Amino acid sequence: MGMSNLTRLSEFILIGLSSHPEDQKPLFALFLIMYLVTITGNLLIILAIRSDPKLQNPMYFFLSILSFADICYTTVVVPKMLVNFLSETKTISYAECLTQMYFFLVFGNIDSYLLAVMAIDRYVAICNPFHYVTVMNRRCCTLLLAFSVAFSCLHSLLHVLLVNRLTFCASNVIQHFFCDVNPVLKLACSSTFVNEVVAMTEGMASVMAPCICIIISYLRILIAVFNIPSASGKCKAFSTCSSHLTVVTLFYGSITYVYFQPLSNYTVKDRIATIIYTVLTSMLNPFIYSLRNKDMTHTHTHTHTRM
Repeated sequence: MGMSNLTRLSEFILIGLSSHPEDQKPLFALFLIMYLVTITGNLLIILAIRSDPKLQNPMYFFLSILSFADICYTTVVVPKMLVNFLSETKTISYAECLTQMYFFLVFGNIDSYLLAVMAIDRYVAICNPFHYVTVMNRRCCTLLLAFSVAFSCLHSLLHVLLVNRLTFCASNVIQHFFCDVNPVLKLACSSTFVNEVVAMTEGMASVMAPCICIIISYLRILIAVFNIPSASGKCKAFSTCSSHLTVVTLFYGSITYVYFQPLSNYTVKDRIATIIYTVLTSMLNPFIYSLRNKDMTHTHTHTHTRM
C-alpha cells in the first residue's frame, strides 16, 4: 500500500463532452439552462407539496424527497462541468474526484430506491385502497426512506473505497464529464478485477432489486386494473401511475445501457446516455409529474398566482 501512495496521481483531467474549443460555450449555455430549469422545477414541486394540505400524503412526501435528491444529484455533476466548459485546464483533484464519485453514487441510488418505494405506494393505493392509510403510515414511510438513504451511502462507500486502493500511474485523462466509476477504472495500472466483480454482483443487485420491485408492483397493479369493471375507473387508476412509469423508463433504460456492459466497451455513446439519467431525467421529473397529475397542476397554478 505504501508504494501505491507514492505513485498516486494528485489530479485528473476531465475531457468533458467535446474537446473542440468552439463547442465549449454553446455547451456551457445549454447545460446552464438545463441546470437552472432542474433546480427551479424541483424546488417548485417541493414548495407546492409543502404548502398544500391536500398533498400531505405518502405519494407526495416521496415525490418531494425525490425532487430534493434530483437537485443534489445534478449539483454533484453539473457545476463542475460548467466550470470546465470555460476553463483551459479542466482538472479535478484526486480527493475531489472520489468525493464527486461518492455523492454521485449516493444520490443516484437514492433516486433508484425512491422510484421503487413510489411503485410500492401506487401498488398499495390501487390494490389495497382500504388499508392504504394503515399500511403506508408515517412510521413505514420513515423506515423506507431511512433504508433507501442508509443502503445508498454504504453501497457508494464500498465502491469508492475499492477505487481508492487502485494505483493510477499512466494517463490521468478521464474520458468523461465527471468522475464516474467506469472511466476512472479504465485509467488504473493495478488490477480492477475486484472492482468489476463487485460492480457486476453487488452493483447489479443494488440496481436490479428496486427495478424488480417496480416490475412486480406494476404487474400486480395491471391485474388489479383489468379487474376494474368501468373504463373510467381503469383510466383513473392508470393516470396515477403514468408519470411514475415514464420517469422509471427514462432512468432505468439509460442506466442499464451504460453500466451493464464490459468495461472495455465503454465509449463516447455512453457519455451521451449518462446525460439522460444525470441531467435530463432530473430536469424532466417536475414536468412529467406536474403535467400528468391534476392535483399537482392545480397546486402549481395556485403557487404561481400567490407569487
